[in-house]
Amino acid sequence: MALSTRYVSKETLASLRRNRLMTVAAILTVAVSLSLVGVALLLQQGVSNATVRWSNGVNVAVFLQASATPAETLAAHQQLMSMPEVKRCYYMDKKESYQQMRQLYANQPDVYQSVTINEVPPAYRCVLTNANDAVMVGQALQGEPGVRNVVYPGQEITTMRKVSFVVQVIFMSLAAVLFLSALVLVANTIRLAIFARRREVAVMKLVGATNWFIRVPFMMEGLVQGLAGGLVALGAIVLLHWGFESTIGHAGAQNIFQALVIPTSSTILIGVLVAVIGAVMGALSSLLAIRRFLAV
Repeated sequence: MALSTRYVSKETLASLRRNRLMTVAAILTVAVSLSLVGVALLLQQGVSNATVRWSNGVNVAVFLQASATPAETLAAHQQLMSMPEVKRCYYMDKKESYQQMRQLYANQPDVYQSVTINEVPPAYRCVLTNANDAVMVGQALQGEPGVRNVVYPGQEITTMRKVSFVVQVIFMSLAAVLFLSALVLVANTIRLAIFARRREVAVMKLVGATNWFIRVPFMMEGLVQGLAGGLVALGAIVLLHWGFESTIGHAGAQNIFQALVIPTSSTILIGVLVAVIGAVMGALSSLLAIRRFLAV
C-alpha cells in the first residue's frame, strides 16, 4: 500500500481530535520542559558573552573622566604602576574605548549611538598579580582626581559563573523530569489512539499493509505534539529574552548585567533548536509506543 499525504494528514488530525485532553497535556508538558532547557542555554550563552567582553585577564578597569587632564591621566598611571599588586596596565584612549564599545555592544546600538567619541571615557585596563587584590586596588584609585569609576570584572564573572552553574543545574534537573513526563504523555496518547483502533490495525495487516504504512500517521501525531510544544517553548524563550533586555535597558543596569544580553538572532537560534528537539522527541516516543501493537 502506498502512503499519501492526504491519508496521513487525515488520520493524524482525526487522532489528535479524538484525544484532545491528552494531546493538550502532552503539548504543555513538552513546552514547559523545553522552555527550561532554552532558559538554561540562554543563561550559558549570556555568561559566555559576558566572559568574552571582559576577557584577556583584566582584573581591574579604571575609567577616567572624559575631561581628565593629561596630568590627571599620568597621575593615575603612576599610582597604578607604583602598586606591587599591579602586574601591567594597558591604556585605551577615547577612540579605542569607543571602538571597543561598538564591538562589545554590537547588538545594542543604542548604547553607543547616543554618545560621541569625545564623551567616551578613556580607561586603564590592568592585570593584577593576584586577582583577589582587585578590591584593594580599586578602592585606592576610587575618588582620585580624574578617575570616574573603577570596576572589578574578574570577581563579578567568578560570582556570576558560580550562580549560573547552580541555576543551570536546577533548570536542567527540572527539565529532565518534565522531559521524561512529556515522553510518557506523548507515548500514552499514541497508545490510546492505536489501542482504540487495534482491530482496524489488525485488518490492515491482514490485507497487506506494511508496518510503516501503519506507523507513519501515529508518528506524525507524536511529531505534531512535540513540534507544537517546541514552538510554544520558542515563543516563551523569545518573550523572556525581550523582557530581560527591556528590563535591563530601562533599569540602566551597567557592566556585567548588560553583558548578559545576547543578540536576538542567537536567542531565536536557541528557540529553533528547542523546537526541533521537541519534534524529534515526539516522533521517537511515538515510534517506541506503537512497536508492540504491530506484532499481529
